Amino acid sequence: MSIHCDAKKNDIEKTVLMPGDPLRAKYIAENFLDNPRLVNTVRNILAYTGTYNSKPITVFSSGMGMPSIGIYSYELYKFYDVEKIIRIGSCGTYNKDIHLFDTILVDKSYTEGNFAYEWSGKKEHVSVASKELNDLIDNTAKKLGINCIRGNAFCNDCFDGYLDNLDDFISRLPKDVLACEMEAFALFYIAKYLGKQASCLLTVVDAYFESKSITAEERERSLNEMITLALESVN
Repeated sequence: MSIHCDAKKNDIEKTVLMPGDPLRAKYIAENFLDNPRLVNTVRNILAYTGTYNSKPITVFSSGMGMPSIGIYSYELYKFYDVEKIIRIGSCGTYNKDIHLFDTILVDKSYTEGNFAYEWSGKKEHVSVASKELNDLIDNTAKKLGINCIRGNAFCNDCFDGYLDNLDDFISRLPKDVLACEMEAFALFYIAKYLGKQASCLLTVVDAYFESKSITAEERERSLNEMITLALESVN
């Protein structure tokens, strides 16, 4: 069994929502789920299982970066028989057509890193979300009237906000990239490797071409819309 999770096998449901921040997992459990119960505390990577509209679901935090989500997604798929993981996170954008608080559904994730090479000896730098799960989320967004922009994202190894030469980094981004985040490539890669499903929903909280400062209330409201979309898509 897992060495990074002390949950019992029947504590984890087949569908998992995966925020990065453990406190966001706690927030989702307390504000969206009925009868949530804490099922993992190892390394303070909090996980909760409860129900949403009477359907059981687990919310399991991933931590930051590809190594962290790679570990937790592998163990959930491999040892707990999880079938679907939807990452729900925040992102930045260097695309003029994407704005603060936009919701993005990631189809492909690009990386300059070597996660795939270390995992399987393959020099792969693009991984793909599960089309079936993405189509379901896309259709749910239309039914709910949520503007969900479907496209591609870049998966960083380094937090781009701290780079010495940001312009050089931006110049290397593929032209079709809508957002930058730090986990999706590894999640998609592990899901495909194990024959499972994975998707990634992102809320834009930092836009390079917008100088607007955002309030805590605005940030919470936009994240709540993304959380609701994910939950409704698997209900």
